[in-house]
Order: sequence, then structure tokens, then C-alpha cells
Amino acid sequence: MIFLDIETSGFEKEDKICSLGMLCFEKEHCKKSAYELVNEGKKIPAKASALHNITNEMIAEKPPLRESEIFAFLHDANCEENVLVLHNAPFVLGMLESLTWHGKIIDTHRVVKHLIAECELFTLEFLRYELKLYKNEAALKEVCGIKDALIAHHALSDAAVIKLLFDYLTQCTDIEQMNALSFENVLLEKFSFGKYSGRYIEDIAMNDRAYLLWMLGLENLDEDLRYSIEYYLEG
Repeated sequence: MIFLDIETSGFEKEDKICSLGMLCFEKEHCKKSAYELVNEGKKIPAKASALHNITNEMIAEKPPLRESEIFAFLHDANCEENVLVLHNAPFVLGMLESLTWHGKIIDTHRVVKHLIAECELFTLEFLRYELKLYKNEAALKEVCGIKDALIAHHALSDAAVIKLLFDYLTQCTDIEQMNALSFENVLLEKFSFGKYSGRYIEDIAMNDRAYLLWMLGLENLDEDLRYSIEYYLEG
């Protein structure tokens, strides 16, 4: 089981990975814990640095992604027997570009949306507190040899929270079902952001179709939100 998180140089389509954090488990044993900065030749703007605290000076002498130790580990571990666990898999796998994973993939972001639909938000930071994952952080840090406090938007910290979230989800279902749910669209009921935050998408489809049609034209619209908007527009 490989739990992976990344941070990027910014928020645009052309941005690149600037850090990776990874935990590798075999049953209950942590075989590897790693954090690495990489330099893909993309400048980090101040807005991104303010989120993940990575600066251009910090990555100046770092290797490109394909020459990093974590990428080499993923390449060597890329087989049917291994499971890659991510939060928002389409985004992370899209950023990894040249890595086509051959084993199972579990997207904790989508699995939570399927199994705990009543959550207000599905971000890793929110779920850390909503599901009280933080109560098990000390034990996980000891198992993995992590000395520093877990900080949101730090790739290794977030990989640890993904592991805790995965453990929580195993109380609801098994790995096979999580793998299946990771590739099934979720029918969302409400908007979680924007001018209609908290409102039912079905109601907006009846009262402001133009707004939903406008949203469908957005390039980076969440896959499940797009699926849900199209579903309610079709009636």
C-alpha cells in the first residue's frame, strides 16, 4: 500500500509538481517514509508559497521529478500487486504524467463522497477534523518515524492523513469496493461553494439553468459535479 501526496508550483493547468510525500505500508508495517522537493522548471508564485511554504530558493538545486528517489520508487513498485492510495486521484495522476499505474488505485476523495455523503466538504484538511483522524496521528507518526508535526499542505503530512483516512474507510468497506468506487461518479445533491453553496443542484436546475450551463463550460470543473449537473439538467 503506497500513500502518496504532492504539492504543485501553482494552481494553473501548466503548473508542475514541486514536492512529494509518500508512506509505503506492508500490512501494519511502514516500510518507507519519504519526502522530497523537485524542480520541474516552473516558478513558484508567492500565492502558492503562502499555501505550502515552498519557495523557489528551496527547489533551486533539486532534481527534476523523473530523477527523484520517490519517482524511482514508484516506478519500481509499479505492478499489479501494489495499491496506490491518493486523495483526488485524477489530479495527482495527471500531474505525474509519465507514470501509468498498473496496480489498484484508491481515491479516498471519491470514496468518502460515496460513503459519507453527508460531509459538508471533502478536502483532506476538513476530513482530518470532521472524522477526528487527528486522534490517531501520534501513533502513526511513531510507526513511520515522523518527527515533525503534521501540517496541512505539506506532502508527507498529507500522505499521513490519507493513510488515516484510508484506515477509517476500511471500517466501512474493503479494498476491492474502495477501488471500484474510486472509478464511479458520485451524484452530488448540493453545491459546496459559490453563490448557491448549500443549495440543492436539482432546485437550481429548475430555477437557474443558465448558471448550470455556464458551469459546464468551465475547463477544470470537478468530474462528479459535472456528472451531477448534467444529471439534473436532463431531469
